[in-house]
Amino acid sequence: MSSPLSHPLVRTFLSSVERRTAALPAAWREELLEDLREEIAAALADDLAEDAAGDGDAAGDGDAPRDGDAAGDGDAAGDGDAPRDGDAPRDGDAPRDGDAAGDGDSVIGDERVRQVLDWIGTPEEIAADALAEESGSIPPEPEDAGATWVTLGLAVLPVPLCLVPGVGIPLGLVAALGALVRLWRSAPWARREKRQATLFVLSPLATVPVLAVALSLAFDGISAPAFVASLLIALTLPVVGAIRLARSAARLREQTGA
Repeated sequence: MSSPLSHPLVRTFLSSVERRTAALPAAWREELLEDLREEIAAALADDLAEDAAGDGDAAGDGDAPRDGDAAGDGDAAGDGDAPRDGDAPRDGDAPRDGDAAGDGDSVIGDERVRQVLDWIGTPEEIAADALAEESGSIPPEPEDAGATWVTLGLAVLPVPLCLVPGVGIPLGLVAALGALVRLWRSAPWARREKRQATLFVLSPLATVPVLAVALSLAFDGISAPAFVASLLIALTLPVVGAIRLARSAARLREQTGA
């Protein structure tokens, strides 16, 4: 009896999954393949058991005529042709032919194997799910344009708010926090885009002090115009990030017709 995992369709299926999940860590990929092997083997185990039981019954049926023939040969002991009659079942030997066919991969029919593999899923679907799970992301979904623009507005608002006397910096921090919360809860962007946008939103925290120091050294001290200039320059990255997110969200809406 052959293993269901040796069936050509199963081998092709597993090879395709392995090839499509090459980006996964080796340990994760091997764990995924082992789970698939166990699932396939379990699904086809009943078929192998039924085939084995059927082969056993066929062998038993084949033995019965030989026993009967032996009894008949005993009654006709005087016939010289009796030994040749006894040889006939050995020439046919139907049970052995059946066993030989059962030793191959065709013990389980191709159609049954296809049904099991279709039930498990296509290699493309399995690979996509595994890669999405590994990256912790979910496929982007279109979002209402108004909600998108609110998120992007909050993303670029912190720097201008810093120009408000007295309460500008606290308001800017609140706006940045609100932008990040909305950004990570929004559907139209993949996890990779959200990570990049987070860096753009938070970039003024690093660029403004650096620019302020550079301008103060260049002009012998920090002045109001120099501080405003540093804020405007620092606004560049959040604006670039917002433009990229806006284009990505718009492109997704066009593709889905939303």
